[in-house]
Amino acid sequence: MKRIEGVFAPIATPFGADGEIDFGKFAENLAKFDKTGLAGIVALGSNGEFTMLSHKEKLDLIQAVRKGISKDKILIAGTGCESLKETIELTKGAADRGADAALVINPCYYKRDLSDPTLEKFFTAVADASPVPTMIYNMPGNSGINLPSGLIVKLSAHNNIVGVKDSGGNIVQISEILAGTPADFSVFAGSGSYLFATTALGGRGGTLAVANVAPDLCADMYALCAKGEHEKARKIQLDILQLNACVTSRYGIGGMKAAMDLVGFSGGKPRLPIQPAGEAAIADIRAQVEKLGLSGKYK
Repeated sequence: MKRIEGVFAPIATPFGADGEIDFGKFAENLAKFDKTGLAGIVALGSNGEFTMLSHKEKLDLIQAVRKGISKDKILIAGTGCESLKETIELTKGAADRGADAALVINPCYYKRDLSDPTLEKFFTAVADASPVPTMIYNMPGNSGINLPSGLIVKLSAHNNIVGVKDSGGNIVQISEILAGTPADFSVFAGSGSYLFATTALGGRGGTLAVANVAPDLCADMYALCAKGEHEKARKIQLDILQLNACVTSRYGIGGMKAAMDLVGFSGGKPRLPIQPAGEAAIADIRAQVEKLGLSGKYK
């Protein structure tokens, strides 16, 4: 497999009023994403509410993504679980259903036991057992554990660990990872708020919540920056900052799903206990969507 690069949407999982996955709406979203400039889809990312899904639902969603996108679009599946055993099982199941790579978040419940050497053993064991390339997922905001640059650099020597998605937002740490890892190791921004900075430093793409709402803008920003057209890319970065905040830190999953509805995708309801966005939040999100000319763009 070639180096993984480009912009990916960590696709949302639309739930109906009964709390079940709406696979019809999911398929409609995939058909629309397939026509955008995205390099591919991440199934079972944080924005896909992967912690709310059963093992069977996870496998069914991975299979639906592979069926719903073109062969030239890359499918990365989030397969990290609390135990090594379940992580390996899900990774193998994802590969069987067409995933091109696995995105593996660290276990986090037993934090006192999760030293850097322990996490190194975990990621190494997953990579050893995985039939597809693996990427490390650093998400300290949700997991409560930051994977330091030194650990990522050490793990990058493994021939089946091909990249990292860093959602920590620490550009110094991202710089350290870029400085210490091989040239073919894919360092991804984990948020649309620092895609420009990561790419300018040598990053190879991003998996971005805001790509669920503005996929082509995000893809354009990456392509322009990668080509050295920094001023054009910088403008897009600054333009999307407020929308990015609306679908991440400001209003969370509910806000992202509301924004998807406004631009023409189907966000659907979150799965409990996550709540949908309120009226004030939707008004704020609508203003940002309209400002960028995205209202109904993907209907």
